[in-house]
Amino acid sequence: MDAQGMKKYRAITISVILCIFLTAGCGNRQNTSPEQTKKDAVKETDIRVTALKGPTAMGLVKLMEDSREEAVKMNNYDFTVCASVDEVTPKLVQGETDIAAVPANLAAVLYNKTKGGVQVLVVNTLGVLYIVSTSDNIQSVEDLKGKTIYASGKGATPEYALNYILTAYGLDTEKDVALEWKSEHSECVAALLSSKEEAAALLPQPFVTTAQMKNEKLKTVLDLTKEWDKLKETQDIPSALLTGVIVARTEFIEENPEAVNAFLDSYKESVEYVNNHTEESAQLIEKYDIVKAAVAKKALPYCNIVFMDGMEMKEKLSGYLHVLMNQNPKAVGGEVPADDFYYIR
Repeated sequence: MDAQGMKKYRAITISVILCIFLTAGCGNRQNTSPEQTKKDAVKETDIRVTALKGPTAMGLVKLMEDSREEAVKMNNYDFTVCASVDEVTPKLVQGETDIAAVPANLAAVLYNKTKGGVQVLVVNTLGVLYIVSTSDNIQSVEDLKGKTIYASGKGATPEYALNYILTAYGLDTEKDVALEWKSEHSECVAALLSSKEEAAALLPQPFVTTAQMKNEKLKTVLDLTKEWDKLKETQDIPSALLTGVIVARTEFIEENPEAVNAFLDSYKESVEYVNNHTEESAQLIEKYDIVKAAVAKKALPYCNIVFMDGMEMKEKLSGYLHVLMNQNPKAVGGEVPADDFYYIR
């Protein structure tokens, strides 16, 4: 083959090779949709979530159900529901869970204990404390004067909330009322029902509903959340009676900000579903062994399940923690947390 023939052969060979590459490239573009390409580029995040049996876990049930079959907003969830807060604390401190539903004051204690190792994402439950009685003569906080109040939760939120409200309404907790502390809610009910004098008991939901289903004589006479709100209308520092919050490990937030924000979006949807679909949510609440469906159906409207984030969360939670701090610094871990305690996206 002469030189000109060799040049022609090389040109044909190069053209064939280019066609092969171009055809392969076109084939790849035709077989891969934009949605698939985008999905392949986004990494799914594994998130371990721990919650307590009771109202603080109820708002999660729709998300728990949705996540059984597939990832939700690119997050894979592993949920654990615990019976005691003593099971949750070590999981957070030791890094065995990423996100947890805990009592509001415990979140502050953990923040101080871990030197900023946790942040609060959202308030998920307002007050769930109620005064119940068999008497028709208790219509206001002032009507508790001279009465015996049976309660459990000494050294915790129930004691601080009750003391704050009684004192604010001018009642001396040592002279004007007789507080009898019990170790269990059931003991409070038993003592109330056996009392020969007018008395009352401080109980949380959903236990109030459980007790009333067993004894029709028990009446809800006061809602401590509403009484707290009345007091705060005339005060400069905003706050609310809060029961539970959602926290996350600060390290996890810093490493997975998009996943945390996706969780918050999904959790908000779950809370809205639970509040708007009582019947279906009650079935899910029983399915995940939180409380029985019959109890959940009646109790849900009184469990004050919410999604409160951003500056409103910071304002109300900070005010609440200041109230506890004034009664007992140990209730918040020694001091009210700094601004970095609140996750604001």
